[in-house]
Amino acid sequence: MEERELQAVPLFEELDRKHRRLIAQHAEEIEVPAGTKLVRQGEFAYEFFVILEGTGEVLRDDEHVGDIGPGDFLGEMGIVGKAARNATVATTSDARVMVMTEQDFRAMSLENPEVAARIQAAVEERYQKLVA
Repeated sequence: MEERELQAVPLFEELDRKHRRLIAQHAEEIEVPAGTKLVRQGEFAYEFFVILEGTGEVLRDDEHVGDIGPGDFLGEMGIVGKAARNATVATTSDARVMVMTEQDFRAMSLENPEVAARIQAAVEERYQKLVA
């Protein structure tokens, strides 16, 4: 994965080039067709995703609860908080997605605590919205 791709992602845009390069080293870029389920509600989390191109929908208990697009991320609650997926996310168009495994996330967190702290803050913010 290229560091420059991450500069357009709001979660990473304020990081310097060195930190984005480290994230890129721990991540993989994949292309998926429309209709691909990136995560499934209730399953254990093994990956963190960032939508680079394309769109998707978020379903909770088979009810549409939101839409996602470029710059949005998902799966962070499971790999940071060791929780089961709280929603299903499926692509609604062909998409290009960044994927980071839990193992790579842990390794990156040790090398780059600043990014881990940003992702943790995003997890806490989303959790607060869920329980509100």
